[in-house]
Amino acid sequence: METNIAFFQSARAKFPDLAEKADRQHIKHWGAAPSAEQDSYSWFESVSHALNFEMQREAYIKECQAFFQFVDGAFRSGSAEVKNCIDVAFVENLFWEVSPQKVAPYWQALPQALRKLYVDFHARTPL
Repeated sequence: METNIAFFQSARAKFPDLAEKADRQHIKHWGAAPSAEQDSYSWFESVSHALNFEMQREAYIKECQAFFQFVDGAFRSGSAEVKNCIDVAFVENLFWEVSPQKVAPYWQALPQALRKLYVDFHARTPL
C-alpha cells in the first residue's frame, strides 16, 4: 500500500465489523464520521481504541489476530507514510488501559514487527 487512504479503504473493506466499531469510537471522540482523505491517522487510532475495548471484555481475539496480520502485511510492504501511520496511530495506542492479565493473548497474537514498534515507543511490553 502506497498511501494511508488506500490502507484506510482496504482495512474498512476487509474488516467491516471492526470498521463499524472504529467508526463509533471516531464519532464519539471527533464528533463526525471519518473520511479517508482527512482522518486516516485518527481512524487507525480509533481502531486501537475499539480493539482495546474488546480486550477489556476479553473478546474478539480471532478478529484481532486477523487484523494484526493484515496490519503486519501493510507494515512490511507499505510506504513510509503507511508505516508511520501504523506506528504512531495504531500501535502506540494499542493496549491502553487494558490490564496485563487481559492483554496476554492479544500480545501473543501481535506479530513481531508490531511488537517491536510498541516496545520501541513505550520502552516496555504491556504485560
